Amino acid sequence: MTAMKKILFVCHGNICRSTMAEFLMKDLVRRTKQEGQFLIESAGTSDEEEGCPVHVGTRRILDARGIDPSGKRARKITYSDYDDFDMMIGMDRRNVMDLIVFFGGDREGKISLFLSHAGEMRDVADPWYTGDFNTTYKDVMKGLNALAKELGIDI
Repeated sequence: MTAMKKILFVCHGNICRSTMAEFLMKDLVRRTKQEGQFLIESAGTSDEEEGCPVHVGTRRILDARGIDPSGKRARKITYSDYDDFDMMIGMDRRNVMDLIVFFGGDREGKISLFLSHAGEMRDVADPWYTGDFNTTYKDVMKGLNALAKELGIDI
């Protein structure tokens, strides 16, 4: 039996992009009947939205796919997250830098840029500023499909 893979998606506030990635990835592993092989969560680099529910725009994207994120509340990364997760995936370059600064480096190579898994060194569009949750969804699905392939998930 293989060890559980623990993935933390990270954005600034943990109400839009990282939450979208968390719940879409959970749905992907559920549909492939691999829930027991993964722990998937999300967090923010800031405490600005701590305790807040999923942004209504992300909620609409998830609701349209039959995914219920109602129990999710934004949380800030903690120092123990580095030891608790195998992968810490920043939704943009600023998130990646914030993670590296917060943890004082990346001694185990756990931190990555989300779309780098799809061969693109660019940020996931931030709907907090653009209001365009559909473009964010497309970016997130591109990254998740590549990540799933990388992790050996047959989708």
